[in-house]
Amino acid sequence: MKKQTSIGIATVILGMLALTACGGNSDGAKSAASSAEGSAYGKEIKIGMMSALSGNEAKMGQDMKQAAELAVDEINAAGGINGSKIKLVAQDDACDPQTATAAANKLVSEGVTAVVGGYCSGAAIPATGVFHQNGIPTVITAANSQKIADQKFPEIFMINGTGVHQAQMATEYMVNQKQAKKIAIIHDNSAFAKDLAEVTKKQVESAGAKVVVFDAVNPDETDFSSLVSKLKQAQPDATYWTAYYKGGGLFIKQFKQQGVSGIIGVGDGANDKMLIDIAGKAAAEGTFITNSPTAEFLPDAKKFVDDYKGRFSQEPGPYSALQYDGIKVMADAIKRAGSTDKKAITEALAKSDVKTLTGQVSFTPQGTLTKSNFVVLQVKEGTFAPSK
Repeated sequence: MKKQTSIGIATVILGMLALTACGGNSDGAKSAASSAEGSAYGKEIKIGMMSALSGNEAKMGQDMKQAAELAVDEINAAGGINGSKIKLVAQDDACDPQTATAAANKLVSEGVTAVVGGYCSGAAIPATGVFHQNGIPTVITAANSQKIADQKFPEIFMINGTGVHQAQMATEYMVNQKQAKKIAIIHDNSAFAKDLAEVTKKQVESAGAKVVVFDAVNPDETDFSSLVSKLKQAQPDATYWTAYYKGGGLFIKQFKQQGVSGIIGVGDGANDKMLIDIAGKAAAEGTFITNSPTAEFLPDAKKFVDDYKGRFSQEPGPYSALQYDGIKVMADAIKRAGSTDKKAITEALAKSDVKTLTGQVSFTPQGTLTKSNFVVLQVKEGTFAPSK
């Protein structure tokens, strides 16, 4: 009887408190409810990640996944987000549009609050459509085709410079710094590479140079002899490969063997030291790379590099720092949103102004970086170094 009476009294008191809250400051009531919710939803916030964990670009995807794990563990060790721990849920998009669509739907079915990742633009474009349809706030960390931004999905934010930013950097280097008048541009018909090639062509022509060769190769091509002969005849002052490192290394090797004129460079899709191994140290020497910021050249990234090497016994990959930063940017937005409400997180992301390893992150109304983060690197003595 005493137990039942106590419960009854407690119920009355709780009811009075609830009425008082309703009649008082609604923001305070909302905050209290949010706090209660924070301790009630399993103390876990699911953040999805998509990248290539199989196929030709699996190395890049694994690098990014490891960087995400490092960021998540750091956040959780510091108390998580408002007391709730992050759970990373990774899916393989294999750099393939159909696989990416299935992976995106899988993340939706697993109930992720947000998504951070994306390496291949061809996979990221259909995946972002799925996330948009489900209102899931998403930070794209490596993929940077302008076509992602052109979709104008309010939930999608890109912390890598776009193809437009990269084309501007490539044109500045080739035409303005190196005084190239005749340019050759090669892509492999993948979404990212073709987009970058087309935008660069426009930029180069606007700068007063002439595109003497604009051609595409098969992504799995290994023999570029016909294309190299065409280039040798055209005598370009600069050749720009916009596709990935596997084909890029072979292309550079054959380009140098046949003695094609002018300098040669690659876009950020080919930014991996495997490019040098495939091309050979001598052939790769002098190759320029338009690139988003990598950890080894970032003044604030020493601890990140040391922690990454200590945990995974390898150097961070080219996009590891961006993936690490993407998790931190998303965590910051979730914290500022005060809940796991997807619309609130999207609104918080739009107002981001976060200092990260790769630079200050804030967004334009189109969800792209306010300021480009691209730089030019160059192969020197078998490794990448800042270009002078």
